[in-house]
Amino acid sequence: MGESVRGDDEGQIRTLGILGAGRLGTVIARLAASAGYRVLVARSGDPAPIARAMAAIGATAMSAEQVIAESDAVVLALPLGRYRTLPVDLLRDALVIDAMNYWWGADGIRDDLTDPRTSTSELVQAHLPGARVVKALSHMGYQDVEDETRPAGAAGRKALALAGDDPAAVAAVARLVDDLGFDPVVAGGLAEGIRLEPGAEAFGADVDAEDLQAMLDRFWTSQRGIVVARARAAPA
Repeated sequence: MGESVRGDDEGQIRTLGILGAGRLGTVIARLAASAGYRVLVARSGDPAPIARAMAAIGATAMSAEQVIAESDAVVLALPLGRYRTLPVDLLRDALVIDAMNYWWGADGIRDDLTDPRTSTSELVQAHLPGARVVKALSHMGYQDVEDETRPAGAAGRKALALAGDDPAAVAAVARLVDDLGFDPVVAGGLAEGIRLEPGAEAFGADVDAEDLQAMLDRFWTSQRGIVVARARAAPA
């Protein structure tokens, strides 16, 4: 097993860590365990309250520190507003899968999380300068993620998009997405993760790879895309 979230020499994720034991984190844990991954899950505080529930789906509850230390990749399934609490030193050199989105009900009114000049995953990357952040597992509703998984090549298989700046990290996460039962669609670099966020057509999409790619391609002519393009083109 790799040493602390770095993956093995082939870039394959074998132990998947998940920070967050809510609905999405639990769904990802169940699918990953069913796909043959060793799955470690942390909640905020003592892991004991979720130990039995995690064991029932084939995962192991641990402290956040243990999860990070023993995993080849770590999924962030937390409220986005808590991203600054993530341990910078422990996640240095880590492969980090950002599945978080801004929800005002959970995160409060946060202008810093809605700035069209940057994607929220870029904020996470800035907080974790030593990590390799990939935006993934974020734009489809958790219930659809649970219900729509299908084997590779199956008719009607749905797609999940991802975005990241490190090609090896993106490839490793794309393999994970495929193993979980979805066709991976690479949106581009981490900045392109904004095309997967709330307000974009792809957010909430439960479609196949061709339709998802078309949604991504249409982003820059959409109302949200025009706002983002103008904000990014404006002088700093």
